[in-house]
Amino acid sequence: MSDRHLAHWPPGLPKHLTLPETSVFHNAEVSAARFPNKPFIVFYDTPITFGEFKDEAERIAGHLQQVCGVKAGDRVLLYMQNSPQWVLAFYGILRANAVVVPVNPMNMTEELKHYVKDTGATTAFVPQDLHAQMQPLVGDAGLQHLIVVTYSDYLKRPTDLTVPPFIAEPRKTFTDKGSVAWTDVLAKNLRPGPLTAGPDDLCVMPYTSGTTGHPKGCMHTHRSTQSTLVGGVHWFNRTQDAVFLSVLPYFHVTGMSGSMNGPMYIGATIVILPRWDRDAAAQLMQRYKVTVWQVISTMMIDFLSNPKLSQYDLSSLQGIRGGGAAMPEAIAARLKELTGLDYVEGYGMSETLAATHINPPHRPKKQCLGIPVFDVDARVVDPETLRELGVGETGEIVVHAPQVMRGYWNNDKATQETFAEIDGKRFLRTGDLAQVDADGYFFMVDRLKRMINAAGFKVWPAEVEALMYHHPAIHEACVIGVRDARRGETVKALVVLKPEYKGKVSEQEIISWSHDHMAAYKSPRIVEFVESLPKSGSGKVQWRELQEQEAARHAAQG
Repeated sequence: MSDRHLAHWPPGLPKHLTLPETSVFHNAEVSAARFPNKPFIVFYDTPITFGEFKDEAERIAGHLQQVCGVKAGDRVLLYMQNSPQWVLAFYGILRANAVVVPVNPMNMTEELKHYVKDTGATTAFVPQDLHAQMQPLVGDAGLQHLIVVTYSDYLKRPTDLTVPPFIAEPRKTFTDKGSVAWTDVLAKNLRPGPLTAGPDDLCVMPYTSGTTGHPKGCMHTHRSTQSTLVGGVHWFNRTQDAVFLSVLPYFHVTGMSGSMNGPMYIGATIVILPRWDRDAAAQLMQRYKVTVWQVISTMMIDFLSNPKLSQYDLSSLQGIRGGGAAMPEAIAARLKELTGLDYVEGYGMSETLAATHINPPHRPKKQCLGIPVFDVDARVVDPETLRELGVGETGEIVVHAPQVMRGYWNNDKATQETFAEIDGKRFLRTGDLAQVDADGYFFMVDRLKRMINAAGFKVWPAEVEALMYHHPAIHEACVIGVRDARRGETVKALVVLKPEYKGKVSEQEIISWSHDHMAAYKSPRIVEFVESLPKSGSGKVQWRELQEQEAARHAAQG
């Protein structure tokens, strides 16, 4: 790897970062000992101190061990929106020496079935508004215990903020076998056995999709998890008096590492917003003197278009960062004009539990992935020969770093395909095509893998196609990305109907069915019926040809 980027390294920071050799839960113990009465979480004006947090997380761990039979290394599903309970469940699972499996709350029963089966999880945390999605999997699918969350249990103080109905909803009673209310779990006051998880034990396993239909679990140890959470707070020079606005979803590695685990490590405060609301975000910034905000481009575009924005005092903001999709230059310029701050972009993936590259805060470049952070060996190589390329040449990003996953859960074949040995070191092949400039900054060019980036969410066409084949009318389907003014890209499905269904089912019906059977961000917004799909000599659908046709059509329309 070239060292050109070191000339632009953040001043005062070392190039190497020694990582803690402790469980991630130990960070909660340390902050609770240091700052027992300081708010860790603020949720619609209700605070939870570090001391209260540690106590409740331990009670959750006690229940997991003594009632649910969760043992060290067992996987536990965490399926809900950002909330105090999400953070408490995360740390409660770790305190039980178990492994967190974060699950996007937009997933439906058919998608959840894979998570349950693949992880072998017997226990899941689920909010009451999504109980009906998970409950059918109790019993035959292997699940035995559902800990049911009512978000409004943590609305303990009056608030003038707009609270979404699903958050304000009163507690329901569930009498089905295996379900127990969160409040009943805490009331039992059970305490866990010793904390035995070490740096090389599994900690968290986010799932990612790819060129095959089913998502794959990325195995992260406590050591690799510590890497990005510790690295992030040092890179941006954050202290215990920072206040983070947590709006990025915790099930996604960027929000998990940067807006939850990092603040816990330093003893900072997180202000949680479970669903994006531009007015609530601005109110919270003003009320709690928010200093740090992780955000994606779609949120920022909406935030800056708020006609009431000038009414709010945003002067406490000291840093705004994000990733997932490039921030449009005009939006970054408007942000700079409003706050005096640059939008600092980074780059990472589920396989690296967030960032391997971040722009230096003192010298960021626009629409840029940044430079490799602490102890990261990142190169742009020829995808065929793995030879490192020079300045301005386009190739695949490969990464050797402490935050790289151990491999994919129960999938040795995919693991072998994703890693390559270069100069005697094990590198992760990202599938992203990039260039490095003369300063050592990385810039995204294209994707080697077949993937759609819809408002910062990665959509893998093979997974969507696999789900669509459950529709009785669909003979064949090919999913491609199309340009979208608001989302960057959106999902389109080209569908060949079975002969007996032609004229009897509409494109809108397929769209509606898809929305009911898969997460909203990945379900096709556009469906086009076609007579056939182009295929190669071996019978494979030529998706790239369809993608290029769509791009040409878009270009012709101006």
